Amino acid sequence: MLENSKKKSIILGFVAFILLTVFDQLTKLWAVNTLKDKEALVIIEGVFKLRYLENNGAAFSLLEGQQMFFFIITVAMLILFAVIFYKIPMGDRYRYLRWICVFLEAGALGNLIDRMRLEYVVDFFYFELIDFPTFNVADIYITVSMFFFVVLILFYYKEDEFDFLKRKKIKA
Repeated sequence: MLENSKKKSIILGFVAFILLTVFDQLTKLWAVNTLKDKEALVIIEGVFKLRYLENNGAAFSLLEGQQMFFFIITVAMLILFAVIFYKIPMGDRYRYLRWICVFLEAGALGNLIDRMRLEYVVDFFYFELIDFPTFNVADIYITVSMFFFVVLILFYYKEDEFDFLKRKKIKA
C-alpha cells in the first residue's frame, strides 16, 4: 500500500500534468483562432512575434511527416517518465525531479495530442532577432525541464542518488 505522502505526490503530479496539458492546448487553440491565415502579431519589433506555423516534424522540423515514429516514441517516453515519477523517492531532495517529470510528460502529451488530432503540431512563438525556430508552450515545458535536469545532474545530485532507478534483484 502506498504511503500518504506518495499518494499526495502522485495526485498533485497528475493534477499538475492535466492542468499544464490543458494550458498548452488552450494556447494552441488561441493561436489557431487568432493567428492562422493572418499576419504575425508583433510583440517587440524585430525581436519577438507570434506567428502561426504547422510543424510536421520535431524540433527544428526534423523528421517531417514521421507521425507513427513520433507516436511510438512519445508513448514510450510517457510510460518511461510515469514509471520514473512513481519510483522517485519522497523527500524534498527529489522534489525537482518529480516536477521535471510532470513538465516533460505535459509537454510530450501536448504535442502528441496535436499530432494525433491534426497530424502536425501548432507552433506560434518566434524570436525573429535570432531567427529561432517557431515553438509552442509544450516545447517550453520540455526544453526548460531538460535544461534543469542537466543542471541538477551536473551540480546537485550525486550518482548514487539515482539508485532508485536500478532494477531490484529478485532473490530466488
